[in-house]
Parts: sequence; structure tokens; C-alpha cells
Amino acid sequence: MEYNRPVYYDEIERCVDAIFERVGKDVVLGTPLALGKPNQLINEIYKRVKEDPTISLKIITALSLERPTASSELERRIMEPLVERIFADFPDFEYLKDLRKNQLPQNFELIEFYNKSGGFLNAPHAQQNYISSNYTHVSRDIFSLGINVAAQLLAKDTIDGKPVYSMSCNPDTPIEVGEGMLKQAEAGTKNFIVGQINNNLPFMYGDAIIEGNQFDAIIDNPKYDFTLFAPPKVSVATDDYMIGLHASTLIQDGGTLQIGIGSLGDAICAGLQMRQDNNDVYNESIRDFGIQDSFGDVIEQWGGTDRFEEGLYGSSEMLVDGFIHLYKSGIIKRKVYDSIPIQKLLNNKKITETVTPQMLSALMEHQAIEGRLTENNFEFLKHYGILKEGLTYRDGEIINGSRSYSADLCDETAFEKVTAECLGKELKHGVVMHGAFFIGPKAFYDALNDMPEEERRLFNMTSVKYVNQLYGGEEIKTLQRRKARFINAGMKVNLLGAVASDALEDGRVVSGVGGQYNFVCMAHELKDARGILMIKSTRTKEGKVSSNVVFNYGHTTIPRHLRDMVVTEYGIADIKGQTDSTVIARILNVTDSRFQEGLLREAKKHKKIATNHTIPERFRNNTPTKLEKMIAPYKKKGYFDPFPLGKDLTDEEIVLIGSLRKFKNDLARKKVSLGKVGRTITSIPPETIPYLQRMELDKPATLKEKMLQKTVVYALLNGGKL
Repeated sequence: MEYNRPVYYDEIERCVDAIFERVGKDVVLGTPLALGKPNQLINEIYKRVKEDPTISLKIITALSLERPTASSELERRIMEPLVERIFADFPDFEYLKDLRKNQLPQNFELIEFYNKSGGFLNAPHAQQNYISSNYTHVSRDIFSLGINVAAQLLAKDTIDGKPVYSMSCNPDTPIEVGEGMLKQAEAGTKNFIVGQINNNLPFMYGDAIIEGNQFDAIIDNPKYDFTLFAPPKVSVATDDYMIGLHASTLIQDGGTLQIGIGSLGDAICAGLQMRQDNNDVYNESIRDFGIQDSFGDVIEQWGGTDRFEEGLYGSSEMLVDGFIHLYKSGIIKRKVYDSIPIQKLLNNKKITETVTPQMLSALMEHQAIEGRLTENNFEFLKHYGILKEGLTYRDGEIINGSRSYSADLCDETAFEKVTAECLGKELKHGVVMHGAFFIGPKAFYDALNDMPEEERRLFNMTSVKYVNQLYGGEEIKTLQRRKARFINAGMKVNLLGAVASDALEDGRVVSGVGGQYNFVCMAHELKDARGILMIKSTRTKEGKVSSNVVFNYGHTTIPRHLRDMVVTEYGIADIKGQTDSTVIARILNVTDSRFQEGLLREAKKHKKIATNHTIPERFRNNTPTKLEKMIAPYKKKGYFDPFPLGKDLTDEEIVLIGSLRKFKNDLARKKVSLGKVGRTITSIPPETIPYLQRMELDKPATLKEKMLQKTVVYALLNGGKL
């Protein structure tokens, strides 16, 4: 059936009517992970499903975002003002509220390929309907599940007088899904593609730009411009910093960088900024912390500690806010181009980004262009800025206003005239970053929105299949991703180098595979790349410390045959291509010393390492106490700040959260009791008043509030935060 595309709606209800009219009552809705969801549209569809049991709805997505909620009165008092300030009018998903209460209707199903980390461990529906897919396979799997409606949040702008749309934060899978659904429609399948405008969304360029006629409907009404979900920055602890510092030494100038969100990603960025802006202090810390002595050989071969002169190119499934900080610090600045000959010549130092006559000669020598320029050659040179704007091509001649020149560059006279009067100044259409999706704090969105168009175009938002794999365009991707460092986080590593990152050994899903497997595989395929998995050596639960380095584990995300590099707060284990015994020895060297001997005995018991093997003395004091002692002098000088890339919480909130978290742990470990709190706190110290005011407990009116006040005061005085 023929119909005009798109139809514009200013009311969501009318658009939902059109969706059901087109596809019927069995709806399989695909919508992007995280930020790119049209919340109000999805809520209206879900509302219809709850009202009408004859409708069937299946949502396929990942990372359904939700505003934090409190589980106690103290949490409520600290969180409510914070949530209102940061998340404002962000619309929560009604299906998540019902999922949390185990009250989802029978005619609804939520399928996610990546969950909020640890958020649904005890939610039966989420655990049973998780789909384990590599990020690059998601668009394929969406079609196998029968998608017939695709919905996405969009940004809009006007270019050359026409409305143009951007997939902004989420071109990751929608590029392929949109193409597939258009083919479905051409084959006669009834489906529906809808976009919802949110004017708060940064308008991103590159492959994210899309024309309106690729949608069946676009919802455009400023009343639907909700506040973008902006998770606040988390603090970077000492173990984070030590992991980030080690990882920062493995990144080579002129290379490629991939990192993720969270404290570990922030720690890497802070380490790189320190390396760039305070190189003397950076190298001093590398020496003082024993990193140079213990891992100097691997750093020399695969990394570096000097400032970045050529800079890095970012190729990361997630454009995290850290990349913007690195861009502003002059670290993310190496431009790449979607031209094989230009990229090859840049890599080989045959040309620079400055246009010169020698650049034309090099392109002819490498047969990127013909000596007698064709019209295609001319357009190629003009597109990349090698020929200046305003020139045209006609019948073998280059027209420059009233003058014309022969396009036969083999002719010396023509070559001299063209290079004297027709060359541009700098190469054009280079980018410093390819990303597939983004989410981050409010300052990150503001930074993108405030960027001039010219700068924003340097960050090409594109398909996850472009970023996360080499298949399709292998040559250009390989040229762009030289000296790549793909850095991801894992939960546990076993002594043979296998890593668990997404699930527990009982099968429960913590998060998802995402793109981790993609990046590890790619690191093995690129001859000068390394895949670096960061593992915190221990975890603490209810006061009990356990090792994240284990002899074996009942779940694997990255198998041992893809082992590469493991970094903990205690160092670097280069384990690619090594024997099992060497792998075990190197991982033990970066394990917390409280667990080294027990793991070594297990390895010897199973004959995986020599019975006379001993852990070298310099690795036998891997303790948190040692790390804190080493880093303390630098913290006193202002380095290794808990919030190196900015903070969203007030100073009072940071102190309160840290103090109350410690109190909660002490309570669980029975190191303190509420009775002790009541007996200990007999007066209110003046320095605690601002914190009590923030909690609205400075003037308690009831016995409960008085006890809450004493609890907060006790937590502040014993939390080491005042």
C-alpha cells in the first residue's frame, strides 16, 4: 500500500492509534538501549496493553533506565532532592515499575540483551527473558524475534532549509534495523518505524543523520521534551586509580582507544590527562608505585609514558564523557579518514593533514587518482579538501571562476598551475572518534550541545557493526585502528586467563556480554592491538573480602584461548600466547596477597604450575594498605581527586553518602548497633549541622526523627569524612 512518509504527530495517542491500525494487535517493539528510547510513546503503548488483554506486546531492548528509588527513610531523605535535581521530569517506564513488583500483565514480555548491572539478579521475568547476544548480533536477533515496530528518540535540525534528523545517542543498532524494516515493508510485511523528537538531545553528525522519509511517523511536540537521563558521576577510589594508572601506561601515542563508563573509565582518563598535563609527576608516580620496575618491559614494548604528540583516535562502542575530557586535553586528536589511500599515506608519514603539492604527487604515485584527473578524481580531491571550494570540473578542465586549467597533472605546467592556485589548506572530513551510543552526566550533554558544529562533526556516531568488528571494510578499519587498545572491565578472572564479566556461575545475569567479546576478538586480529581486561582483585560484601582472582569459575564471558592482558590494581599480566604455567604465575603476581598462597596451592594441586614455584618477593605485598600508603602523598598534593572529571553531587551529599554507606556496612558486620548509636550520641556537634539540614533532621520533631538524627551524626563522626 502506498502512503506518504513520514506522518507528523503532535499527540502520542494518535500515533499509537496509527501503530495498532497498521500492524494489528500483536506488537513486537524494538527500541534502542539506554538513552534512545521514546519514553512517553512506550508508556502509552504499554498502557493500551494493560487495558486490553487481546493486545500482545513484546519489547526488545537493553538497559531500560529508571530513576533511583530509596529503600529506607534515610535513603529517601538523601535521595529525593538529588533525584529531583538530576533527573527532573525524566519519565519512568511503567513496565519497569510493574516488573519490580512482579505484576507484569500476561500479554506483555520484556526481552533485554543487556541489563542494568546487578539490577535484576532477583527478578524472574528479567532473568528468564534475557537474550545473550554479542552487540553486533543484536540487529540480527531482533528480526528473528519478529520485530514489526521500531521506535527511537531523535534530535532535529535544519540543514539547507530542510528538516533533518539525527539518531544522536543511538545509531548503534537502528541503522541496520531500519534498513531491514524497509526491506520488510517492500516485501509486503506490515511494520512501522516511528521517531520521537526530544530537543534536549544533542544533534550528532556522521552516520547518525537520517532523513524523515525513512520513518512512517515522527512525533514532534515540545511538551514531550523530557530531561535526558543523566547518571551522576561516581567517585574514583584508590583501587580504581591504580588500575587506571597501569592501563594508561599501555596506550601508545598515535594509537586508538576504547574505554567504558564508570569509575574505571574515569580513572584511565585521569591517568592519561596526568600523563599529558603533568608528565613529570606522572612518571614520578610510575616510579614511586613500582610500576616501572615491575612492568617496564611490557610498557616499553606495548605502551609509553611520554606526552601525546600525535594523539589518539577514539573507536568505542560507547562515547563516554571521558572522551570529551581527553579531546579538550589535546589527547583525542588523531583524525582518521574513510579513504584507504589517504589513511595509508597518513599512517606511513608520506603526507600530513596540511595540503601540499607533494600530497597530489603521493596520491598519483599510489594510484589513488589518475594523472589525467577524471571527474570522480576531481570530486574525491574536492571532498577531502585537497582542492579548494568553488572549483568545478568540465571536459577535462578545472574551472576556477573565469580561469581554467588542464586536469592533466602529468603535464608539468598544468601541475604547477593547479597546485599554485587550486589547492585547499587542510584535509577535510576527518574524525577523531567513532562511537555507536552514548549516555552520561548532564555536563556531558551540555558539552556536546555547546560544541560548534565543526567540532561536533569530529565525533561520528555510527553503527555498532562499524565500531565493534572488522568484518565489512576490513582494510580501512585496520588502517584507522592502528595500535588499538580495547579496554573493558570484568568481574572475575581465573588463573588460566578466562574472564567472567556478565553473569554469575549460577547462571543469573548481572549485565550482558555487550561488545566485550567483539573487542577481544578484534584485538587478536589486529597485529598491533591489545585487549585489556580490568579486574578489581577483590570484592567486599557485608564486610567479607573475597578474591576476584579464582582458580576456576562456573561462567565464562571471555574464554582462556582469547586471553590477552589483565590489569588489576596491583599490576599488568601480559598473558597472550603464554603457556598455562606462565599465565598462572603472571596473574598471581597481580593478585591480592591475602589470596595468593591459597591459589598457588590449588594450581600446584592440579599440576598446572611447578611444585617449586614461588611468588617473587616484590609481588608479595599486594595489599590495599600498601596502595593507600603509596598514593597518600600525591593526594595531599591534589592529585588523584575522587572526582577527576567533575561531580554532580554536592560536597554535603558526597560526605553523607560515604558516611552512611560505611555505617550500613558496619551494621551488617555487627560492628555497631542502633543501641550503641543512641548511647554514644548525646549532643549534636556544630560541624554536623549543615549535613543534618540537608537531611531535614536539624530539628527533629518525633522520636523516630531524633533517632535518625543520631544515626546520621554517628555515621558522620565515624565515617572518616569530616
